[in-house]
Amino acid sequence: MVLTKENASIGIIGMGDMGKMYTQRLSMAGWRINACDKTENYEDLQKEFASQQGVTILPNGHLVSRVSDFILYSVEAGVIDRVVAQYGPSTKVGAIVGGQTSCKAPELAAFDKHLPADVEVVSCHSLHGPKVNPKGQPLVLIKHRASDESLKFVEEVLSSFESEYVYLTGEMHDRITADTQAVTHAAFLSMGTAWQANNQFPWEMSRWIGGIENVKINITLRIYSNKWHVYAGLAILNPAAKEQIRQYAQSVTELYKLVIGGHREELKRRVKAAGAAVFKEGTEGQDLLLKDEVLDRFSLSNRSREKAPPNNHLSLLAIVDCWSRLGIVPYDHMICSTPLFRLWLGVTEYLFRNPELLDEALDTAIDDNTFRSDDLEFTFAARAWSDCVSFGDFESYRHRFERIQEYFAPRFPEAAKLGNEMMKTILEKTTESSSK
Repeated sequence: MVLTKENASIGIIGMGDMGKMYTQRLSMAGWRINACDKTENYEDLQKEFASQQGVTILPNGHLVSRVSDFILYSVEAGVIDRVVAQYGPSTKVGAIVGGQTSCKAPELAAFDKHLPADVEVVSCHSLHGPKVNPKGQPLVLIKHRASDESLKFVEEVLSSFESEYVYLTGEMHDRITADTQAVTHAAFLSMGTAWQANNQFPWEMSRWIGGIENVKINITLRIYSNKWHVYAGLAILNPAAKEQIRQYAQSVTELYKLVIGGHREELKRRVKAAGAAVFKEGTEGQDLLLKDEVLDRFSLSNRSREKAPPNNHLSLLAIVDCWSRLGIVPYDHMICSTPLFRLWLGVTEYLFRNPELLDEALDTAIDDNTFRSDDLEFTFAARAWSDCVSFGDFESYRHRFERIQEYFAPRFPEAAKLGNEMMKTILEKTTESSSK
């Protein structure tokens, strides 16, 4: 039987933020949805989706699996094996199954281990958060064990997102997501940790004003306003991500040692060599960032019109050093990049392609003690997050994340509003620039 919108139904197992986003958008596009979450959330979900036409909330994944033609597991990477083991045997004969985890190795292994042989697998991953408009954003499709017809059906189901399909294997997906997300997340997590350790709300201080600082603050708060497992699964379960987070911590540490040792020339040689390796000849035309002054309006501070003091931008210097040491060329993965990665690459590129600004940052690192204590805490934080990831400690990751999340929580609503405006403006600009 050929599956169509008239005769097929979609199953969603896991109703976190992404599961709800998929449920809402697919039902609005006219698909019939069967969805479930943990048993204790059944009644609340029934009330929440009572007025959503085409959505049926069921008590558990067994009931979703046995009646749905395309089933998406929208659960944490750390529990995917257990959940698929529980509900996979109930999968409807001939159904298509996929998952939305950010690390595909454990997800696909769980499908191979626990799904019946007569079930096909086409997995996916929307490379953005649940509050970002999916139009034009990358959406990875992985034809793991499926016919061309099944892949076409999945494409049809997800077409209402108006995303850009990217076709990868599971292994390619994990390597690219590590390259485009792992170090980015580590940098912002470490910033938040350092600010909390110093008992600072950076938007209240004259040290962090101006365009690049607004990006740092808004995106840090954006990350901490999400759920911890969104980042923990990618970091801990993806071997490539572990390696990169470890190297980022090492780069931060080694650069900071050069700073406190006063090794100006060695610092400049190392940083500029890294910049030359990452921003190679031929990439100059890829302008990914709005002008620094344009970003001034996206500030949580009323100090945005003040002149920003020079900053050594250790977090940016270290990310380029890390990419250089690992041989990563960030432009290679733009088609699979997340909005956060494009922003972070944009501000990094802005610093490294402005020789005067880069020299100012390097001289500030050696000559100015203003950020020295902040950089110390940032170095501690980067190493601590790396250790947490290396040990594979989900509970420690969660505890650290939620402690800092609680500290910044009062400003999340305002930061989310400003952050969304900033993301929209900058992403429109980067899309326009990359299409030239």
